[in-house]
Amino acid sequence: MNKFHIRSISIIVLLLSAFMALGIIFAPRKDIKEGEEEDMAVVGADRIDIILQIVRDKRVGLIVNQTSVLHNGTHLLDTLLKKNVKVVKVFAPEHGFRGMEEAGEAVKNAIDSKTGVPVTSIYGSNNKPTAAQLADIDMLIFDIQDVGARFYTYISTMHFSMEACAENGKEFIVLDRPNPNDFIDGPIRKEGFSSFVSVDPIPVLHGLTVGELACMINGEGWITTGKHSCKLKVVLMDNWAHGVPHHVSINPSPNLPNNTAIRLYPSLCFFEGTNISVGRGTTFPFQVLGNPNEKYGTFTFTPQPIRGMDSNPMHNGKTCYGIDLRDNTFEGGLSLKYVMDFFEKSGYNEKDFFTRARFFDLLAGTDQLRLQIINRLSEDEIRSSWQQELNDYRIMRKKYIFYDEPL
Repeated sequence: MNKFHIRSISIIVLLLSAFMALGIIFAPRKDIKEGEEEDMAVVGADRIDIILQIVRDKRVGLIVNQTSVLHNGTHLLDTLLKKNVKVVKVFAPEHGFRGMEEAGEAVKNAIDSKTGVPVTSIYGSNNKPTAAQLADIDMLIFDIQDVGARFYTYISTMHFSMEACAENGKEFIVLDRPNPNDFIDGPIRKEGFSSFVSVDPIPVLHGLTVGELACMINGEGWITTGKHSCKLKVVLMDNWAHGVPHHVSINPSPNLPNNTAIRLYPSLCFFEGTNISVGRGTTFPFQVLGNPNEKYGTFTFTPQPIRGMDSNPMHNGKTCYGIDLRDNTFEGGLSLKYVMDFFEKSGYNEKDFFTRARFFDLLAGTDQLRLQIINRLSEDEIRSSWQQELNDYRIMRKKYIFYDEPL
């Protein structure tokens, strides 16, 4: 039987008692063989028998996108409708229900052409469901593939949706999925740097699944409105453990088109606060770096508007010089090498390089990282400044871990 590695009594009550009341028993965990890891994971959405018990006689809202598919390739919405579940509406996060909207572009309300189910935006004019939008449902189900970085906004949507459920007495269900960037690294978000790209005080790489993170948000009291916690249930995965590589089969967003981009994303996203392009406006975003100045490298690319990816990319129409990371052997985690190297190539010109300094700080969750780079601290010196907080975070994190971890 899967073991809940949770020591918090409140979380035990929320999770174990909820599942036991439903008579749910988790299947024994099979041995994971090398090379089969990513294919063997049984995600929460695949555990339809469990889900059907949870949603019985309930009016359901879904927070889903193009990644919300089962192992057989069918979308969760289609599957639930086929099972006669009363899905009242879909709530669409950044990039929309079908994942076709550009980064930062407001998502509009619509009717899904395939199913006729209303699609309500929670990215744009409001970033969390309103009381009126929740009035005709009993529960929200969250099933979206995350990439494990604090600034990836799907987990921000999850936080605010949990908050809305706490305020309005609705249940919140998370269908768990693997974390493809399963590391713990980077500065923890500080007070004064909260934003939609840094909602909770966690590291840049938080080392949690969305289900584990939801329990942390609830258990640590990070919901600051309503009853300060929501009625939370997590449908766990089977045949996955922390440290097991996971390859995402469906692009989680338009500018993360493959697993190379997903691995590099935590390290390259900082460049969004600089004058260096990460390749938006090409077919290989978050796999290249460049600027119109030739001092940045010999590899060239020219950003152009691409519908559904970026209609007005940085350095639009200009030849950018830099580096190509598509054949890079980077195994994942967080590297400061890229941003530090490009700051050096800028001639240590902080005003020209950090052109959106406040956004850089929001991504980092602190202004300390930018100041350390400006003051030319080494990467080892910068990393050492995080370690005590990361050690404290690791201790706190242990309360919310569902899945086995490497020894």
